[in-house]
Amino acid sequence: MLLYVRELVESVKGVERPGAMAATMVETPPPQLITTIEWGMMDKSKFFPLYTLSSFTVRCALYPLTLVKTQIQVQRRKEAYKGVTDAITKIYAHEGVSGLYRGFWLSSFQIISGIFYISTYEGVRHELGKYDVSPKMKSFIGGGCASIVGQTIIVPFDVLSQHLMVLGLVRGRTGARYSQMNPLGLDLDKRMSKAALAREVAVRVYQLHGPLGYYRGYAASLAAYVPNSALWWALYTAYQDELLKITPAWVSHLFIQCVAGTLGGFTTTFLTNPLDIVRARLQVEGVGTMRQVFRSLWAEEGLAGLYMKGLSARLLQSACFSFSIILGYESIKRVALSAEYRPHVRW
Repeated sequence: MLLYVRELVESVKGVERPGAMAATMVETPPPQLITTIEWGMMDKSKFFPLYTLSSFTVRCALYPLTLVKTQIQVQRRKEAYKGVTDAITKIYAHEGVSGLYRGFWLSSFQIISGIFYISTYEGVRHELGKYDVSPKMKSFIGGGCASIVGQTIIVPFDVLSQHLMVLGLVRGRTGARYSQMNPLGLDLDKRMSKAALAREVAVRVYQLHGPLGYYRGYAASLAAYVPNSALWWALYTAYQDELLKITPAWVSHLFIQCVAGTLGGFTTTFLTNPLDIVRARLQVEGVGTMRQVFRSLWAEEGLAGLYMKGLSARLLQSACFSFSIILGYESIKRVALSAEYRPHVRW
């Protein structure tokens, strides 16, 4: 009898076990998809070549906006250009397409600093991931450290390329003649190739300011770009998190990231525009300190001018640049993603 009861209980348990398993399977929520592809998840041999190509393509496409932004920031009041459209129209009319790409090849060295920049950003985030640090703070610290490394490498090229950008900038009209910006005192009537002109600019900067001339405005660059970079990455993460909460599941995650990057660019551009104007003035004119340039700008433009000068060009550049960079950056991360993580990433 006891044997019969034991067999009956075991048979009942055997019947209930599948039901319990089924209930468990139904109640268990689906695994959370990965929304941030981390440094250790990628194949670096794919990531670096593709990132370099993407960065060069974006900079090539958007360089005219960078040139226009710099010229508007450096001009006094609105002596040369009234705005972005006016600047592009006048430069194209006087110099053609080549005028919109003056100094491009020197500026393209930023791609080298870009490799160090993104490696530092991802590396710092990876190291901070070992500790209890929030994603936003990881992005903030990583962005700031990346900018310090990037600026240290690129400032000499930035100084030279900005001199080429503003060389011959119309400063105002007196009779039939134009007063041109030429802080280095170069012979603008002398015919020179682009390489020879770049070499002449480099030599003249050294003659006038010595070796430190190549780092003219370095402190201003750090003051402008380190907060900008730190804020942009932190806001990119924050906007992305908020957009994920309110957008339907069918919306492409890559699209959400592009929108988040653009919003982050708008916000940081508005907050740091005065610092960027000071940086441009210091690097091109090579006189005074940050405080003196601030005072000069305040006297010339007032508070509104200090924030609004070149802002439309910079906002347009920032929107296009942020969207394009994130589109390329996040797409490349997906391409370089190791096979074992592919099924677990939200696309």
